[in-house]
Amino acid sequence: MVLNESVAIVTGSGRGIGRAIALELAAAGVKVVVNYAGRSEKAEETVSMIREAGGEGIAVQADVSQAAEVDRLVQTALDHFGKIDILVNNAGITRDGLLLRMKEADWDAVLSTNLKGVFLCTKAVSKGMLKQRSGAIVNISSVVGLSGNAGQANYAAAKAGIIGFSKSTAKELASRGIRVNVVAPGYICTDMTETLPEGVQHEISQRIPLSRLGRPEDVAKVVRFLVSPESAYITGQVVCVDGGMEM
Repeated sequence: MVLNESVAIVTGSGRGIGRAIALELAAAGVKVVVNYAGRSEKAEETVSMIREAGGEGIAVQADVSQAAEVDRLVQTALDHFGKIDILVNNAGITRDGLLLRMKEADWDAVLSTNLKGVFLCTKAVSKGMLKQRSGAIVNISSVVGLSGNAGQANYAAAKAGIIGFSKSTAKELASRGIRVNVVAPGYICTDMTETLPEGVQHEISQRIPLSRLGRPEDVAKVVRFLVSPESAYITGQVVCVDGGMEM
């Protein structure tokens, strides 16, 4: 229980990687604010899983691309738990399409949620972290933000932007004891990848040195490490959790 009594906000934690992160942190003693955009039943399910395991958690709806909703999310966390020690910016969407067919609305939607959301949430929580002179922020990027991917120009741009943003904020906030790091997952088994045909999944596995897709728990354990005292001398770094794909 290395993180006992810490408080975390995990955005987009109703399912998938976000849920795994919320559960991993709760198992380490963290009180977790489970954020979701639209599907309350999934978020409440995550909270129930946390409580059944003996942890503390609440679900809070907020669209991270909207400043007023982010401010409400942060204030709700403070009202309920009194402080915020950890922020995991995980919320993200995809609107894939080839560049010449990509609609401006699809570009704007992905950049607003995936990149602007990280900016808004980081800005909102850092005020309290600066006062307490401590905090840990982990932003979930993607290997696509490092290598690019055909048909995902908007997603890749947002995920690459997260890396630049994280390095900049790591430098700004380090003097006050706030650490900012990035986790860049590769292909992870989620609702999104489960819909891929078996042949496609096999083809992807062949491109990964460890010969398998990752699990949400693989990402969650790295996040737990990066927000714990065990990583107290690590900031501004990008950790790929991709089975060696970007090696």
